Amino acid sequence: MHFLPEAIDEYAVRHSQSEPELLRQLTRETWQTVLNPRMLSGAFQGRVLSMISKLIRPKTILEIGTYTGYSALCLAEGLQEGGVLHTLDKNEELEELQYKYFQKSDYSEQIQQHIGFALDIIPTLNTKFDLVFIDADKSNYLNYAEMIIPLMNKGGVILSDNVLWSGKVVEPLDPKDKDTKVLLAYNKLLNEDDRLETVLLPIRDGLTISRVR
Repeated sequence: MHFLPEAIDEYAVRHSQSEPELLRQLTRETWQTVLNPRMLSGAFQGRVLSMISKLIRPKTILEIGTYTGYSALCLAEGLQEGGVLHTLDKNEELEELQYKYFQKSDYSEQIQQHIGFALDIIPTLNTKFDLVFIDADKSNYLNYAEMIIPLMNKGGVILSDNVLWSGKVVEPLDPKDKDTKVLLAYNKLLNEDDRLETVLLPIRDGLTISRVR
């Protein structure tokens, strides 16, 4: 979903860092072999994630929602030496594809895959995080926030994807639309929680940056 005029969006993409070759390969294979390839972060947002991670230089990253591993590889670009990225996904059918590209990357020893439900796995990691990327089932976004905020290091950053939800957040709410209802409450929480400083960016389908005070 693009909210900018197409010409402006294309200009921004042309004047941003190009997509690394490994990620191009992953994009091609995802589109060729995996259902719902539009779930990929994509080249432009991937470069945004990479830049944010490089600015933060995190020691510990948590990603909720791996899909085929594209965004994990982007976030890993900013890891400190010896840092770790934990990436969680409930779809075990994608584990082999994720692993294939993680092993091809420079971060194969730093990325740890976890298969299962995030709310069950996160407490078992026994660590605090410098950077978290939430891009999973929208109905659990509030639950993820409640669990994650206390686990963030001071100054840590939470990135939240799809927070504009194809524009549904500014349309009349369908009472049956649970995902949009949760996202409305989630966006309100991030903006009003005294523990956070938040800015919502209209990049692709909406990306929120929240910094822990």
